[in-house]
Amino acid sequence: MPVSADPFSFSEPVPPVLPRARGWIRPRLYIGEHIAVGPGKIDLLRQVDQTRSISAAARALGMQYKKAWLLLDSLNKGFGRPVVVTTAGGRGGGGAALTELGQALIIRYGALETRINQTAQQELSALYALADE
Repeated sequence: MPVSADPFSFSEPVPPVLPRARGWIRPRLYIGEHIAVGPGKIDLLRQVDQTRSISAAARALGMQYKKAWLLLDSLNKGFGRPVVVTTAGGRGGGGAALTELGQALIIRYGALETRINQTAQQELSALYALADE
């Protein structure tokens, strides 16, 4: 993805949250010793992208701002570069936007999630059938 001069403008849209079918798998990934990426962090990144605000994203997910900030900070520290850029508040208001890394995390996680679920449908159906017996 090309870098934009405007941190709030990207050439490729972030994919929407995928519909949750019965038996949907949401993986948690451990990348090395210092990076954990799972559905909570991905949903937070998606909300930041939609709302352009960490506090609004936290509210939308029913979490405290501090928790949201700590989750994003853990990604920043783990990857050694930011997943979200922020601008200070004031007259024009502050804001937040995904970096290329933040967008790439959403895109790659979404692709992995889709592939896992496409591959696992037979097993998921069998497991859910056990609950219906």
